[in-house]
Amino acid sequence: MVGRADVARLAGVSPAVVSYVLNGSHPVAPATRERVLAAIAELGYRPNALARSLATARTHTLGLLLPESANPYFARLSSAIEDAAFAAGFAVLLGNGGDNAARELGYVRAFLDRRVDGIIAVPGGEFAEGWRELEAARVPAVSLDRLQHDFDLPSVVVDNAGGARDATEHLIGHRRTRIACITGGAEVSSAQERAVGWREALTGAGLPVDERRLRRTDFSVEAGHRATLDLLECDPGVDAVFAGSDTQAVGALRALADLGLRAGEDIALVSFDGTPLSDYTTPRLTTVAQPYAEIATEVVRMLLALIADPGQDRSRLHRVLPTTLIPRDTCGCGPGERDAPLAPR
Repeated sequence: MVGRADVARLAGVSPAVVSYVLNGSHPVAPATRERVLAAIAELGYRPNALARSLATARTHTLGLLLPESANPYFARLSSAIEDAAFAAGFAVLLGNGGDNAARELGYVRAFLDRRVDGIIAVPGGEFAEGWRELEAARVPAVSLDRLQHDFDLPSVVVDNAGGARDATEHLIGHRRTRIACITGGAEVSSAQERAVGWREALTGAGLPVDERRLRRTDFSVEAGHRATLDLLECDPGVDAVFAGSDTQAVGALRALADLGLRAGEDIALVSFDGTPLSDYTTPRLTTVAQPYAEIATEVVRMLLALIADPGQDRSRLHRVLPTTLIPRDTCGCGPGERDAPLAPR
C-alpha cells in the first residue's frame, strides 16, 4: 500500500510537506506543491480519510435532512446540493425525516454520531429539539426552504409569497376571477407564504378572498387530486387553481380529467416549483420555477462559511432568492406566449 512516506521520497520532500499540501494547513512553494501533486498522481496515493479527519477535526461530510427525497422537488434540490458539495470537496449523507419530529431528531443524532461538519435541514413544524441539539453540539446548520421563526438561524429560501402572487396575477390576467389555492400545511412556512401571495394578488385586483377556496394538504399528487375534487364539489364556480407544488398540480390535472374538464380552458391551473415533471404533463404545467442551482450553491457556500468561522453573526446569514414564472399550457396562454420565462421578481 502506498503511504505518505512514499510520496515524500518520490517528490524529494518530507512527509510533513506532503501533509501541508493535502491539508492546506501551511504555505508551500508552488514548485514544491506541483512535485508533491505529481508524485501523488504517479503513485495513486489516497489519503486515509479517518486519519485525516482526526488530524484536522473535519470529516468533509455534510448531513442533508429532507422531508421526502422521492418528491420531485426535493429530488431535484438534493441532487443540486450534492453537486455543489462535491465540487467543494464534501460528501453528503441524506436522511428522510418525513416531517416527523421523532424521525427528524433521530437523523440529527445519526449525523452527529458520524461527525458531520455541518447540516442542511428542511425541517418539519416541530423541529425545535433538533435545532437545540445541533446548537449544543456546536455543529453549524442552515435551514433550507422553510423559515424557523422561533430560532435565529441562517437560512436560504425563495420568495414564496412573490412567486405565488405572480402565479395568481397571471391567472387574473387571463380573466379568471374565482381562483382557488391548494397549498401545504399551516405549520410549513413556505406553504403559509404561498397562501399569502394568493391573497395579496386577489386583493390587489379588487377580487374577494374567499377562504373556502383554500385547501391545505400534503405536497403530494394524491393530496392534490383529493383537494381539487373537494374544491369543485363545494364550489363548482371555481375557474382557476393555484397549486402550491408541481406534485399537487399533477393531482389536480388528474382530478380535472376525471371530471371531464380541460386544464387551461375550462379551468386554468398554475403550479409552483418548476421541476422537470412540469414540462412532461399533458397539458404542460405553467409553473413558478425555483432556481435550483443557485439555491444549492448558496446554501452550501453559507454552511461552509459557518464551518470555517463558527463565530460569525448568524442572524445576517439569510438569503431570499427570486422565482420565475414559466407560462405553458395549463394557464390559457397562446402558442406565442408559452415557454418564455417572465422576469424573476
